[in-house]
Amino acid sequence: MKGIRVADHTWPEVETALENGAIAALPIAASAKEHGRHLPMSTDYIQANWLIKQLLSEANVLVWPTVNYGHYPAFIDYPGSCSLNESTFEMVIFEITQDIINSGVNNLFILNMGISTIEPLQKVVDSFKSNVYLINIYEGKKFCEVEKNICKQVRGGHADEVETSIMLAIDEGKVNMDLAETNTKLKQPGPFNRKYKEQPNYSPSGVYGDARLATQEKGRLLLEAILADVLAALLSKN
Repeated sequence: MKGIRVADHTWPEVETALENGAIAALPIAASAKEHGRHLPMSTDYIQANWLIKQLLSEANVLVWPTVNYGHYPAFIDYPGSCSLNESTFEMVIFEITQDIINSGVNNLFILNMGISTIEPLQKVVDSFKSNVYLINIYEGKKFCEVEKNICKQVRGGHADEVETSIMLAIDEGKVNMDLAETNTKLKQPGPFNRKYKEQPNYSPSGVYGDARLATQEKGRLLLEAILADVLAALLSKN
């Protein structure tokens, strides 16, 4: 392993890692957010943990514990889903980031697995003006190219062909394809709705996209692209 997790080491070991040029990373990934009937609510967290394991073996990274609650207002209609107010989430990440920087970090990369978290996280990054960078995992160049080339759903974005494929590749035992559904109706801004057909963003399962099109092979290709994008971003500032 080239990298280490902060949580597994003493503060002198963390200090030594920083002195040896370790790249700091702070993952943001929900563990209480609905992902349809076929995926666990920790889907984002599982994906982040996969990514962290790969980064630890590939690069000299120092990874802080994943922040597993955040601003996810689209999903609060589904039991178990939790969402922080945007300003609360922004302040939490700001204070964590500030303490990480004060540890002696030269560059910190925030690894974001969400969509609604992009705006508040960007505000945090902008407030530091330098040395803090935001990596939106699903916006990488290679990832977008692979997604365009291999995915067949008309539209999507949540618990869909993409996320389900990725989860099949990480741990197929976490996926129940018998319950995978499709819902590709055009979404409007705002929260998903699981009860009322006449209201916008109706999704009784919580899916937006076509999860039935997911395959392990698609997931492997998407994961390879994610890792390549993130490594390129990390190493560009090292």
